[in-house]
Amino acid sequence: GYGLIRISSTLNPHPPNLMFPIIILALWGILMTSSICLRQTDLKALIAYSSVSHMGLVAAAIIVQTPWGLTGAMTLMIAHGLTSSALFALANTNYERTHTRTLLLVRGLQLAFPLMSTWWLLTNLTNMAMPPTINLLGELFIISTLFNWSTPTIIITGMGTLITATYSLYMFLMTQRGSISTQFQLLPPTHTREHLNLTLHLLPLGLLIMKPALVSGLFT
Repeated sequence: GYGLIRISSTLNPHPPNLMFPIIILALWGILMTSSICLRQTDLKALIAYSSVSHMGLVAAAIIVQTPWGLTGAMTLMIAHGLTSSALFALANTNYERTHTRTLLLVRGLQLAFPLMSTWWLLTNLTNMAMPPTINLLGELFIISTLFNWSTPTIIITGMGTLITATYSLYMFLMTQRGSISTQFQLLPPTHTREHLNLTLHLLPLGLLIMKPALVSGLFT
């Protein structure tokens, strides 16, 4: 994202014939990678494709080269950086205890780790940009920028937001709900360092909404 911001500023103003296909590819990538998330069976692959989907929004906003677009891109990059890192940390805590990343095998972990299930819920709500998270602010800036650039983009960004909410809930339900497998009856408990790690991810996300200018680049 940083590289795109530095390079795109040197090409300003963009020729329309260069800008249009790049933004269309970025928007199409949002739909494709979000759809791939719906059929993933590997937990870490699902989280990785989720990051690619969000970066499609960031790339499209940067190429438009408006103040709102750059503000939304900066905000979403930082917000999703913390969110995605927290999701990978949660996936790793599951893997250290179950030694598998297959979603069908790691079901029902809410019964074994109720506090960790709370972290899963909060992080997935953040991933789908639920208010009042900083992720929502970044996505609103980007969606408004793309809508102002071209009205039909609201269809693609709206579908991308809907699919993001779908696979985030799918990830939470597949890992936390249901009956736990009989092979996971003796699972080691979670540690304080793991909860501290997740606190240090989600606490900044909660505090940044009180002063979004710290990440958006709007310091005035």
